[in-house]
Amino acid sequence: MRKKTRWYAAVLGLTTAGAVVLSTGGASGHGYTDLPVGRQKLCANGTVRNCGDIQYEPQSVEGPKGFPAVGPADGQICNGGLSRFAQLSSPATPAGTAWPTTRVTGGQSYTFRWQFTALHATTDFRYYVTRQGWNQNHALARSDLNTTPFLTVPYDGRRPPATLSHSGTLPSGLSGHHVIVAVWTIADTANAFYACSDVTF
Repeated sequence: MRKKTRWYAAVLGLTTAGAVVLSTGGASGHGYTDLPVGRQKLCANGTVRNCGDIQYEPQSVEGPKGFPAVGPADGQICNGGLSRFAQLSSPATPAGTAWPTTRVTGGQSYTFRWQFTALHATTDFRYYVTRQGWNQNHALARSDLNTTPFLTVPYDGRRPPATLSHSGTLPSGLSGHHVIVAVWTIADTANAFYACSDVTF
């Protein structure tokens, strides 16, 4: 019964946030987050410059699924283990400045949003956040994260629309700069997509 209740809550969250379908001009690549804005989107829209290949392919951060038990190695979480997107895992932008952050409030509801360029059958979406006092001076490792997701949205093998929003409650008790790791797990491949968003609580 508890499992059904949890599933209903996830569906209700999706309905409340209003999944919006937009048309896309062809299916190439995969997906990324833009609420809160992810590092790859910041590179693609020119907010952060000199990011390399990711500025042309914000949707392509694809790595092994099964995080945090398996998946990208520590230090490569934000780039999905893909060396060509290594800039995403650096603790600073290519200019040496801090990654821009989105201001959020712990304990309150937040609407997360994904943009997709290929609509894969989906297991779920999971969201992790760094611990209070995490080490901001190195590339993100599992030891920096609370490895229990603060939000899980089951998707039961369905394909998402081109734009998908869902709501969840942000963890309380956090302050300052943190990183949210969003993981989109694909149902019919061995992979998942990773997106790191910098936030300020």
